[in-house]
Amino acid sequence: MKPLLGEGCVPDDSPYTTGGIGLLGTRPSQEAMESCDTLLIVGTSFSYIEFYPKPGEAKAVQIDLDPKRIGLRYPVDVGLVGDSTRSLAELNKLIKRKSDRGFVQKAQKGMREWNKRMQEQATNMDKPMRPQVIAHELGKRLPSTLSCTAIAPRSRPGRLVMFRQSVGRRIPVPGISPRWPCGLPSATAAATAHRDRPVFAFVGDGGFSMLMADFVTAVKYQLPIRVVIIKNNVLGQIKWEQMVFLGNPEYGVDLHPIDFAACARACGGNGFTIEDPSGVDRSWTKR
Repeated sequence: MKPLLGEGCVPDDSPYTTGGIGLLGTRPSQEAMESCDTLLIVGTSFSYIEFYPKPGEAKAVQIDLDPKRIGLRYPVDVGLVGDSTRSLAELNKLIKRKSDRGFVQKAQKGMREWNKRMQEQATNMDKPMRPQVIAHELGKRLPSTLSCTAIAPRSRPGRLVMFRQSVGRRIPVPGISPRWPCGLPSATAAATAHRDRPVFAFVGDGGFSMLMADFVTAVKYQLPIRVVIIKNNVLGQIKWEQMVFLGNPEYGVDLHPIDFAACARACGGNGFTIEDPSGVDRSWTKR
């Protein structure tokens, strides 16, 4: 299972992953966390402790280059300071394959059911259009030469963007704390470094509006960026955290509506709005 910062490390179509973890993760990941007897934490400082096993319910081994991160989020029985690849190679020599495959088979069954559910959401033609439809269509079109897909905030549709076996895919996202505006600047940096590769920024309206002037920079330097803005006039990540952790106050999360397509054209780029899910497929051919 993967936090968003580690999405590109394991392909989503691997039979040995349950996808994301946390508030925006998958149900199979949470079920595996709740039922596991051993937890291996590799190179991560995933900060939402509510989604770890309860302390004492699982033995834990943590691998990290930084010794200060050992045991930071979850009490560990063994801490290994060092390179993850080399450490895992040494640990593999000590592991014997278990004859009982019940745990992994249950997780794999859960993922098949989860992916079926995600497919249903991603192909739903109801209006207003679900953001999963956009993410699904984007995921189908990501080439293997992709330099960057910047997703910010840690959006629910982000789990529909599949990271399959490919070379060069990266997914910059905010890590320990929510940094909404990072999507467009991350995409700008990637496009500057790799002008020969397509770059996508998959962002929310709140995050984009905070640094939307960077779009002018992309136009000025003719950077090959496609910006997908999911617009619901709400700071979605903050609203969901308020609902889950603070008893649903929904304070200060409403946004003033902006015509982003008009803004894009005013900056010298191309912009258009999609409201009908049946037109999403055709929209990708526009320039």
